[in-house]
Amino acid sequence: MALEMRVLQADEWDVWYDHLELAFGGVPESPQERELYKSLTEPGRSLGVWDGGNCVGSAGAFSFRLSVPGGALVPAAGVTMVGVAPTHRRRGVLTSMMRRQLDDVRAGGEPIAVLTASESAIYGRFGYGIATYALSLTVDTTRVRLTVPPGTDEVRLRLVDPEKALPECEQVYAELVSRRPGMPARQPGWERLSLLDPESMREGASPLKCVVAERADGEVAGYARYRVKPVYDNGWEGKVEVADLDALDPAATAALWRYLFEIDLTATVRAGRRPADDPLLHLVSDVRRSRPNVRDSLHLRLVDLPAALEARAYAAPLDVVMEVEDAFCPWNEGRWRLVRDARGAVACTRTADPADLELSAQELGAAYLGGVTLTSLAAAGRVRELRPGALVEASRAFTADVAPWLPHGF
Repeated sequence: MALEMRVLQADEWDVWYDHLELAFGGVPESPQERELYKSLTEPGRSLGVWDGGNCVGSAGAFSFRLSVPGGALVPAAGVTMVGVAPTHRRRGVLTSMMRRQLDDVRAGGEPIAVLTASESAIYGRFGYGIATYALSLTVDTTRVRLTVPPGTDEVRLRLVDPEKALPECEQVYAELVSRRPGMPARQPGWERLSLLDPESMREGASPLKCVVAERADGEVAGYARYRVKPVYDNGWEGKVEVADLDALDPAATAALWRYLFEIDLTATVRAGRRPADDPLLHLVSDVRRSRPNVRDSLHLRLVDLPAALEARAYAAPLDVVMEVEDAFCPWNEGRWRLVRDARGAVACTRTADPADLELSAQELGAAYLGGVTLTSLAAAGRVRELRPGALVEASRAFTADVAPWLPHGF
């Protein structure tokens, strides 16, 4: 029987999601997680591949707006829930879903697509580049101290119910979005993701807790959500598991971290999915005993190349011709002239002029948010300079002031 790919019908969601759980190991999610993702799923943007009455492939997309260098919010397809049944490997199921999905994204007018990969090697062949990296830290708080900036002692901390504090925390998050590329603006319903707290997520730790940082006028300037896992071995050596920490200024940032470091009966603070340039790296007395680790996070693909490149700002004037290879989205292939003039205006147009750089869509995706430099990609042989000086010129222009960051998964 031939496989059939079709747009998901709302009444097929449970079967479709059951397939996804099987593709990811067969461990059912909690009822809370399942219900949240059911409410967030956009059926018209979700694809299923069916073998008779069995769902054997799935892929979905969320309608996001993603912050890019310069602070603009760009429409983006948040690719998600991609899975192929183990019985249907090597039959072109994934490729057919990626082909259909990117065609749909282009038709819908979204210049970029983004995803987080269960395995980092999968999506490069479809033109996705690794655009952001996530930092994790495991800090020995019995031996690591913080050096805090002026004003930290004036910050007031208040332990609050995570649900009741959600509106204030969301205001802080919303203010941060334009400051750092890679952050998605919260669409309705997505604020609930940060409050998910089923027993299965705790791994023996406490229910989710929330502390807010307030300025002297009572305005909330930051928050941290965390859990505490009690550990006793000839003394208390508990662990603080940090779920989120966002703050608007250095004093609030330092006050929140100091609070987490000083929770009684704990000896370790663990934080994952932090920005690669997190200020905590500069607050700790011993970065080695903070055990930093970096891994890939957001993978990004330019779907409409000129629209995507014109949507972001550039750090310096630029006039470069790029020869772009893009076999999977051939409408992007060819020679493009990217110009950013002295006033900051940007234009990207096709040209017959000689190329200054050669690269693929994957490299453009990696460099798009400013966290991966074109010079580093060139050092790996993935960007080729054809005009002397063009590489440094383009690399400087593409760079962002802060590391791009995806604060949560999808």
